[in-house]
Amino acid sequence: MSEINDNNPSTPLSSLSPAEAAQSLFTNSTILAPMVRASTTPLRTLALHHGATLTYTEELIDRSIFPAERIVNSELGTVDYRVPISHYPAKVQKRMMADGDNPDLCEGAVLLRIDPVVERDRLIYQIGTGESGLAIQAVERVVRDVAGVDVNMGCPKKFSVGGGMGSALLSDPKRACDILSTLRRNISKPVSAKIRLLHPTDPRPTLDFVRSLINAGANAITIHGRIVGDESQINARWDTLVEVVKHLKETESGIPVIVNGDLYTHADIREMRRRSGCDGVMLARPALYNMGLFRNEEETDGQARNQDEGVPNDEHEIPLSQFQTAKHSGYYGYTSPLLMSRTAMIQEYVARCVRYRTHSKNAKYVVCEMMNARRAPTSRVTFLDMGLEGGQTIASVCQCRSLEHLVKLWDVRWSIPLPSAAASADGEKSNDNVRGGSIARVAEGMGDLHNYDDRYFLDPEQFQKERVVRSCEKDGKIDLGEDIDEKKSEEEGGDSLPISKRPKLLNERK
Repeated sequence: MSEINDNNPSTPLSSLSPAEAAQSLFTNSTILAPMVRASTTPLRTLALHHGATLTYTEELIDRSIFPAERIVNSELGTVDYRVPISHYPAKVQKRMMADGDNPDLCEGAVLLRIDPVVERDRLIYQIGTGESGLAIQAVERVVRDVAGVDVNMGCPKKFSVGGGMGSALLSDPKRACDILSTLRRNISKPVSAKIRLLHPTDPRPTLDFVRSLINAGANAITIHGRIVGDESQINARWDTLVEVVKHLKETESGIPVIVNGDLYTHADIREMRRRSGCDGVMLARPALYNMGLFRNEEETDGQARNQDEGVPNDEHEIPLSQFQTAKHSGYYGYTSPLLMSRTAMIQEYVARCVRYRTHSKNAKYVVCEMMNARRAPTSRVTFLDMGLEGGQTIASVCQCRSLEHLVKLWDVRWSIPLPSAAASADGEKSNDNVRGGSIARVAEGMGDLHNYDDRYFLDPEQFQKERVVRSCEKDGKIDLGEDIDEKKSEEEGGDSLPISKRPKLLNERK
C-alpha cells in the first residue's frame, strides 16, 4: 500500500494577539465549513491535504463537552474528548457494550478527535451556545487544542432555535454580544461568529448586527448568503452578500470577513473575492462535491491557465444572478483541471476514516453525501458531474456494515500512516512504537457515535414522513439528549437530517 503524508507548514500563533492571529488565520483563506457529522477528523485532514488553509469542527453544543475527558491517544497520535461510558444511563451502556462493530464504545463516546500534528493552528472549534456562562465553560475545556473559537449564530433548525442557539441569536443581539464579549475577555485566541443574512435584499440589518458583534470583540465574521427559511435548493443571495461585505471592508477594514454559500467552481471563488473584497471563502457542500476546490491555483501550470483565462465570455461583467446560473467553462469552470477525481476523493476519505477509526455509520453518511447533489441549488445540478469511475451506488454503500466493507467497495489500496515514535499527540517524545494504516485494524476501534438510518438516502420521502409522525407524538418537544445531532449546520439549508441516536447523558435526564 502506498501512503499519503500530511504536513503542516504553519508557524505557531501563540506569540500573536487575538486580532493578529485572526488576520493570520483568515486573510486569503479557503476554509472547510462546520458540517454536522461531516466535519470530523477524516474530512478536515482531507481538506487540509488538498489545500484548505483552515477547517472548523462540526458544531458542538456547549453542554455536550462538559462530561468529556481530554485523552492523549498515543496510538492514533490524536487528542480525544471522550465521554466515559459511566455517564450514560444503564440501558444505553448495555447497548454500547453490545456494539460488536464498534468495541471502543465500551470506553465511551468520542465527541471530538484532533490530530495536533496535521491540524495545529489550523482548526477552529465551533460551539453552539445560547448563554455566555455555558459558552466559556465549554471553550475553556477545548481552547488549548484549537486555533480559535467560532460561535454558531446561523443554524435555523428547531433544535438550535429552541435552545436559544443558532439563528435565534440573530434576533437577540444583546445576548449574542454578551457571549462574544465574555469569550473575548477570558481567552487569548481569536473569537469569531458565523451568521446568515438578516434580510433578503437590504444589507442594513446584517451590517448593524455585524457591527454590534465587532464592538463586542469579534475578531472575524463569516456570513452565509441565505436568510433563515431559505432552502438550499435556491441560489444563495449573492447580490446582498456582496453589498454587505463591501460595506464592511470599507468601514471595518481590520476585521476579516469570510463569505459562504454556493461556491461550486474556482470561477465562483475568484468572482466572489473580486466583487466583494472578502478576506476568505468557506466551502461546505461544494467541498463534499470536490475537494479540488481547495487547490491553490497559483501552484498549477501558469501557461495553461493564461491560455484559458479568456474562454469565459466576460462573465465577470454580467450581473451576479446571471453569473450564478451560468455554465462556467474554461480553466476555472465545472470541468477545471484543478478538480480531482471524485472516486479518488472518496477513496482517500475512506482511507482517512480507517486512519482515525471513524464510526462506520458516520463514514457511510459522508460518503453518501459526497455521491449526491440533492442539496445543491437546482440551477447548478445539471452542471455537476456526479459520475464515479467504479460505478458505486448509494444503495451499495448503504449495504456496507463496517469500514472494511467500505474499503473493499471503493477498492482503497493505500493507507494514512499513524504517527511514528518520534512524537506523541502532545508533541512530546513517546516510547510507543506504533505501525499504522492496517486494514486489519478497521473493525477494532471506532469510537464516536455519529450514525444515521440508511433510509435517509434510500427512501427519503418515507423517512421524512416517519420523522414528522414521531415529532407529532412528542407534541413538538425536542429531547436534547436524544436529538443532539438531529439538526445540521446552517450551511445545510432546509432539508432535515436523519435522526442520530447519540445517547442521552445521565445529567441531562429530566
